[in-house]
Amino acid sequence: MAKEIFYSKTKINNRDYLIASTNLGLAFVGCQNGNMNELNSFFKHDKLGYNDELNKQYIKELREYLEGIRTTFDMQLDVSGTEFQKQVWDQLREIPYGRLSSYSEIANKINRPKAVRAVGTAIGRNPVSIIVPCHRVLAKNGTLGGYRGGLAMKQELLNLEKEVSEHVTV
Repeated sequence: MAKEIFYSKTKINNRDYLIASTNLGLAFVGCQNGNMNELNSFFKHDKLGYNDELNKQYIKELREYLEGIRTTFDMQLDVSGTEFQKQVWDQLREIPYGRLSSYSEIANKINRPKAVRAVGTAIGRNPVSIIVPCHRVLAKNGTLGGYRGGLAMKQELLNLEKEVSEHVTV
């Protein structure tokens, strides 16, 4: 059944971002300087409409994160995926800010230790990157692995979290 998806474009740190939501929560965060093709690839059969007002709070939290002010998100999500994908995405949300995990660790935590490749595929289909922090997942050997937004974006997000973590006093 087709959903109604409301998208907005915003500029943060000289980069354009597309985000989209439903009446139930955030449904999509695009890559840096992404375009409508990326959004359409996630919502092929849904009705798209522009709505900055509905997305105002989501944009605010994303901006705060990318500016190093926010380390967690309070927003409601409305993501579509298989049960397996949702298990993976839920596990990603358990990775603390500034920390890293691996594809095999995620597979183990969802009790599917042999499903490392499937975990990687599910991570690649994460519709709300940054908010569900797939950038915090590295290959077992410590290399970056892949990232829907490209490795430069992944490294930039990891650097942001490292810099913010180094300046936080407890």
